[in-house]
Amino acid sequence: MSGDPFGSADRNLLRELLLLPTVNPLESSEPPARMWQAQRTYARAAESIGFDIAHHAPPEPAVLERDDVPRTVRDVATADFLAEQPNLVLRLGPELPPERTVMFNAHLDTVAGVEPVSCAGDRITGRGAIDAKGPAVALLAGIRAAVAANPALGRDVGVLVQIVSGEEGGAMGTYGTRPLVEAGFFGRLNVFCEPTGLRYLTRATASMTARIRVDGHGAIDDEPAAGHNASVLLGFLAQHLARHLDPRDRPGRCCVAGLHTGAQHNRVYGSGSLLLNLSYATAREGAEAERALLAAVRSGVREFAEIFDRTREFARTAAHAAEILRVDWLKRGLPCLDAAPTWAQDLFAAAGIKRWPDTLPAFTCDAIWMHGIPDTATAVLGPGSLETNHAHAEGEYADVAELRDFARAVTSLLTEFTERHHDGARKETT
Repeated sequence: MSGDPFGSADRNLLRELLLLPTVNPLESSEPPARMWQAQRTYARAAESIGFDIAHHAPPEPAVLERDDVPRTVRDVATADFLAEQPNLVLRLGPELPPERTVMFNAHLDTVAGVEPVSCAGDRITGRGAIDAKGPAVALLAGIRAAVAANPALGRDVGVLVQIVSGEEGGAMGTYGTRPLVEAGFFGRLNVFCEPTGLRYLTRATASMTARIRVDGHGAIDDEPAAGHNASVLLGFLAQHLARHLDPRDRPGRCCVAGLHTGAQHNRVYGSGSLLLNLSYATAREGAEAERALLAAVRSGVREFAEIFDRTREFARTAAHAAEILRVDWLKRGLPCLDAAPTWAQDLFAAAGIKRWPDTLPAFTCDAIWMHGIPDTATAVLGPGSLETNHAHAEGEYADVAELRDFARAVTSLLTEFTERHHDGARKETT
């Protein structure tokens, strides 16, 4: 496709968005997020293409009253918190049924860490440059070019753009993407803008977080046997679980994460916690991983009791281990996205967009909330990569060339979808 869809106005828009701090408050409250301003800035640029604002509001508090909302979100997401986490939906053309609509989703919230903003030359740096303010701006550029080339786009075929809060910080889209999808803001084709190296990915994983807690009685170093030693018990379990939950036979990953009891050298800490994060690619795999974790905890407690039962300093901990230990869940029950219908794969191929290799693992993103929506197809697609472009890390950047290529991919995808709709409509009338 000829021409440069990503021009100086797009660079200026991206620079303006990068200069506006939009750190997810689950990550940090400094600097204060200016999500309303960032979304209004984006909406003004979209209005010049022909978009109208279909929705712009914070989520209702009721969206958090669900078992699958991560506890870390429920613990902090007050009404005041949500008031500063709005979601924006833009619509091009009249309100059309989903089968005649393409939806794009991009998030403007970022992880913590202020990065210098630079738009010099062919490289743009700043927090969100690749994840996902850069793709969000390139998305508009691609839609603009598609509208110019296809009069039916915005008339016979509609476009929705979700610009959400709550993707980062472990929010998992629970107060961003999910309520928008449940409100009906989706299409037959749904594209989530995340770095994939311009390869469309039709899978998205989810994860669960278990917290193993010890609630016993502490002691001083002069009488360590008088207390329950949470450090020894949790340290033992960390190694036991690492051995037994290593996912040799499943695609998901196991992260043995934070272990905390205390910081003093002369205390026996009777309480503490150990965190584990288990990812999974299907609901069945997730359920099996959950059962395996609980079984491994039980076997670990038994083994600990057998080993330390006759020790001097830890016999009390061994005797009471099963009583003072429990497992609770900070996150579980999230859906996964898996596969796409043949028609969608044919559409991406016709648009010249390559498929994400089946041999590469998927990752977690808000696309999981399209799971189970009938008569739809969902894919993750965007420029760059999380690793190469230093997303979530120091030196995050996006090259203009990759943003330009993503804009062209969006144009090609919309053009192909619109032409196929017209072909289908003509066949129905003949």
